[in-house]
Amino acid sequence: MDAFFTTIVARFSIPRWMCLASVLLGFGSPLAAQHDPGRDALRLIARGKQQQAITRLETPPRRQNSPVDAAETSFVLAIAACEMGDHHAAKKHLQTAVQEGLPSERVLAGARKCLTALRQDASFAQWLGSLSPTIHQRPLLHGPMLTQVTDQRAEVWLRTETANLVRLLVKPEAHADSGQTDVLVSAAVKTDPARDYTGVVGIDGLQPNTEYLYQLEIDHQQVTDWIPFRTFPPEGKPAAFRIAFGGGAGYTPQFHHMWQTILRHQPVAMLMLGDNVYIDDPEHVLTQRYCYYRRQSEPLWRGLVARTSLFSIYDDHDFGTDDCHGGPKIDDPPWKRTVWNVFRENWNNPAYGGGEKQPGCWYDFQIGDVHFIMLDGRYYRDPNGGSMLGPVQREWLLQTLGNSKGTFKLLVSPVPWSPGIKPGSKDPWDGFPDEREQIFSFIEQQKIDGVVLMAADRHRSDLRRIVRNNTYPLFELMSSRLTNVHTHPLMKDAKGSEFIMGYNDHCSFGRVDFDTTRSDPTLTYSIFNIDDAFIGEHTIRLSELQHP
Repeated sequence: MDAFFTTIVARFSIPRWMCLASVLLGFGSPLAAQHDPGRDALRLIARGKQQQAITRLETPPRRQNSPVDAAETSFVLAIAACEMGDHHAAKKHLQTAVQEGLPSERVLAGARKCLTALRQDASFAQWLGSLSPTIHQRPLLHGPMLTQVTDQRAEVWLRTETANLVRLLVKPEAHADSGQTDVLVSAAVKTDPARDYTGVVGIDGLQPNTEYLYQLEIDHQQVTDWIPFRTFPPEGKPAAFRIAFGGGAGYTPQFHHMWQTILRHQPVAMLMLGDNVYIDDPEHVLTQRYCYYRRQSEPLWRGLVARTSLFSIYDDHDFGTDDCHGGPKIDDPPWKRTVWNVFRENWNNPAYGGGEKQPGCWYDFQIGDVHFIMLDGRYYRDPNGGSMLGPVQREWLLQTLGNSKGTFKLLVSPVPWSPGIKPGSKDPWDGFPDEREQIFSFIEQQKIDGVVLMAADRHRSDLRRIVRNNTYPLFELMSSRLTNVHTHPLMKDAKGSEFIMGYNDHCSFGRVDFDTTRSDPTLTYSIFNIDDAFIGEHTIRLSELQHP
């Protein structure tokens, strides 16, 4: 199919993203059914094709192990009925959806427009008021999501039903039962309707590598229990800690226990490396928010993100469409900035590229003396210009890498660096070999030690090694089948990179344990499957990543 798109694009000079969007969204390709009927139906509703959406919901999933989600079907039927002006049917479908297990937050956040009319029905309004156990719990729709933890600070993201005042309370875990009152309280922040009723509250003055408890207040009322978290080790100092990472997190209810499995490993941070939600609809905010709300309402996801600091970048399915590229211009196509804004509403990263003047999702952060450099592989991707990153991001990357003092330096990409892992495709770094070589040559010329590659995109977990003639080999840690049903082969014989270990039998995630307190600092990459079975591990020593 990739060759088909290439031929069409070349013959008619059509931007690749436009060709893909047309095929996926307009012509009923089988790819439209790749992930789930609910998302597909929302894309049709967003285009005013409500009857087609209803038909799509009646179509059984095409993939094995993809059971029908009755609650989700009823919810989307309610949205379709609402758009068609049938408020009676919308009410019935919403009530059925909740009876079938839909979290009440989905009704309050995902059907705001519909509820405006339905609330005029006294019986429905009474039912709506009964959804939450107590009235003061209702304002918290999504979150709390722990973000931007450092050695001295922590922030929490959330979404409320209306514009509400939010405060964050933090106390040492050691004082949980002591009766002491040394609780830190943040300034109040009001959730913003212009940012889809989201807000971020943060608190400074924390101690490194310390267990704390936090709690949220909305309008001066407690809405969460005390939730544990740990601050990062002292920045720039040797440390031992653990992270988890992965991508490929399609909506598959039968695999939601992945989030519980990851939480059992107690990583200090979770890196979501793209295809975090499968939207495939860059032109309609309705679809984008639907996909985010659905994920943010999952109880097991909420359990993980409340306790684990989240960092994220996007890839094709949550930025545009399959194998898309944004092109070199900031606001062309015009949906790019809108997608970026919705992304910012639903995550809380340390930075978003160059901000309003230069949108993107690249940024960096440190845990101890390990430096993570997160890259945007879509917004400025320009096959004609031979750049995945665009000149501004590329310059930032080289400068950041050149100035890094990290013992290990992780170059984190949404798509794989290793040659040969997707034969015939220009979507991974194989499509941009000159820019990849420029980055690798820079590492050699500047004699930068300790560089390790990390990526997602391929639906499997594996470890590869890229042999370089003039310096140490570059190891690449990859994982991108967190919850996806679809699987990619391991590519053990790919040319240009060496296969070390891999797994694709079931969903899996990557775990990385750093210990830079050793005389020869180590990084151990382990693969665990969704049921917490240990698959394998490989330890990389700093002495293997040093120039002669």
